Amino acid sequence: MSKEDYYQTLGVSNSATDAEIKSAYRKKAMQHHPDKNKGDKTSEKQFKKINEAYYVLKDKEKRSQYDQFGHQAFENNGAAGFKDFDFGSGFSDIFEEIFGGASEDFGFNSRGSRKRTSGQGSDLRYDMEVSLEDIFSGKKIIIHVPTKVKCSDCNGNGCKSGTSPETCPDCEGYGSVRASQGFFTIERTCPRCGGAGQAISDPCASCHGTGRVDKKKNLSVEIPAGVENGTRIRLANEGEAGERGGAPGDLYIFIIEKPHTIFKRNGGDLYCKAPIPMTTATLGGHIEVPTLDGTVVKVKIPSGTQSESNFRLSNKGMPRLKRGTKGDLFLQAFVETPVNLSSIQKNLLKQFEEDKTQKNTSPQSEGFFTKLKDLWSHKK
Repeated sequence: MSKEDYYQTLGVSNSATDAEIKSAYRKKAMQHHPDKNKGDKTSEKQFKKINEAYYVLKDKEKRSQYDQFGHQAFENNGAAGFKDFDFGSGFSDIFEEIFGGASEDFGFNSRGSRKRTSGQGSDLRYDMEVSLEDIFSGKKIIIHVPTKVKCSDCNGNGCKSGTSPETCPDCEGYGSVRASQGFFTIERTCPRCGGAGQAISDPCASCHGTGRVDKKKNLSVEIPAGVENGTRIRLANEGEAGERGGAPGDLYIFIIEKPHTIFKRNGGDLYCKAPIPMTTATLGGHIEVPTLDGTVVKVKIPSGTQSESNFRLSNKGMPRLKRGTKGDLFLQAFVETPVNLSSIQKNLLKQFEEDKTQKNTSPQSEGFFTKLKDLWSHKK
């Protein structure tokens, strides 16, 4: 049996704006919410369909995929898994407008079970500057991250040595208190214990009852060869420690590629400008080019090479992450005009300039000035 179109589920057209989709969802969800229709399996089923549709259509990327491929876009690993769809994930928009806060602030849970605040530590971000050489070869780097770690004096429970937390009398150890408002039953974090479910009468002097202290943590980070600029690396449980023994957050490391003095990078390819002596560009020869793998490559320069001529060195670029291949190195030649000439060198160049036996030695400039002469002659 085919699934109902998401736009039809919400009662909007496929050209509806984000605001129209949100408004339609809010009305439908209020109408079919299980708390308002206790025991009504039809409303519960419809509420799941409404949340599934809104989950996709409120996200620009998911909506674009749905518009292009329909339900098939999510059959394998997209937005699939709606069998256990959490009503709270989509219903947070309603709570924000009705009660002025996110549903998480109220411990909202669609299945009617009470939810205790975990006190989990915050995630952290660390911007790591890495040289192009280190990205080329891959490297293990030690970083120093200021964070909050579990207090060793109280082992994270926030209590002075020899004492222990007591059950919070307001929430009876649960961490949240319940209140009814209309047809909603709302849970709020217990204001007395902050959601911990326990009260501390004699706090630890080192952490002042929080169960964590400030510290600079040293971590080893593996930089994969060929990683792209802006790549995010996640270190699980290396973020801030949670309060009073709560689970730690995660650390997200963002790779910032340092500018290189010679090479510019575009994906797996490298680019650089190569200065070529005028004599080599004129007569032909070879130049030596250093590469990031530590080798020096000889590049043949044909006689008569002009500035902005391009040379390609295959497999001398950056490693391609997880592919086992390398990009290419592209050289753009620019012919260097000689400076600090001796009198002998200057005389030789004068002789070359005065020698009229060989024509077309500088075809571009000769052609340019010929065109100018023709232009002025037509104007007379």
